[in-house]
Amino acid sequence: MFEALSLLDYCCIAIAAAGIGISKSGFAGFSMLHVVLLAWVFGAKNSTGVLLPMLVIGDVMAIGFFGKKVDWHHVVRLLPPTCLGVIVGAVLLGRLDEATFRPTIGAIILVLTCIQVARIWRPNLLAHVPHQRWFAWALGILAGITTMMANAAGPVVALYLLAVSLPKLQFVGTSAWFFLTINVFKLPFSYTLGFISWESLLLDMLAAPMILAGMLVGRWMVHRIAQKLFDSLLLAFTALAALQLMGVLKLAVRAPPEKPGPRHALPADQQAPPTFDASIWQGDKGDAV
Repeated sequence: MFEALSLLDYCCIAIAAAGIGISKSGFAGFSMLHVVLLAWVFGAKNSTGVLLPMLVIGDVMAIGFFGKKVDWHHVVRLLPPTCLGVIVGAVLLGRLDEATFRPTIGAIILVLTCIQVARIWRPNLLAHVPHQRWFAWALGILAGITTMMANAAGPVVALYLLAVSLPKLQFVGTSAWFFLTINVFKLPFSYTLGFISWESLLLDMLAAPMILAGMLVGRWMVHRIAQKLFDSLLLAFTALAALQLMGVLKLAVRAPPEKPGPRHALPADQQAPPTFDASIWQGDKGDAV
């Protein structure tokens, strides 16, 4: 695995790890940075196994920094539908075309973001909706499917916690406990699907210092930003994340040429399609969104 990674790959992994720390500090929309970078390095599906343990590390760090400020009511309210969504996502992961799934989720997130922006200008607009049980179940199931298939549930949960008007520190603490529970719940599914290996776990541990560095930057930011600006930035990042999922925004980098290997031994018209190999962990970079 390690010998298959280039210097540029390692730089992308380091930046992605720092992005995890920042996103776990409350800037949930920032999470699309590490989703995109790791998908570029390892391939869209294979990257989920590398990313998931990093997210668990980030969740543990976030609880250490912000965990005392938690609203358990909303954690408990979201967990059942999200766990159901994770199971649905695990079933769909091998069956649903990701090119169809991601734009659909992005469009839903963008619509919800626009509604939340409208509620900032008109607080009485749909004021009762966020406190309805169906709202929590709808966003919880959506978050579960999204986190299992793309590790991109941060914007969904952020919209829910913004809609119920949590103060920023409670927002971060509640998110940390919620995502630690969900990400640990997801680990057996990712392992069973073959996305997690001992080599990928070693890489996750090596990336931990960069996650901590990003967390420290995020904590510095969240303590110095006013609540209204925090909400506005969060919505802006969430909208950008939605546009990226929809394919409107793309990572403007050129994939390096593939290294020679067994797939290149035959003429192009005789080559078998690429398959996942947990011992290599070098996905098709051209497939990254």
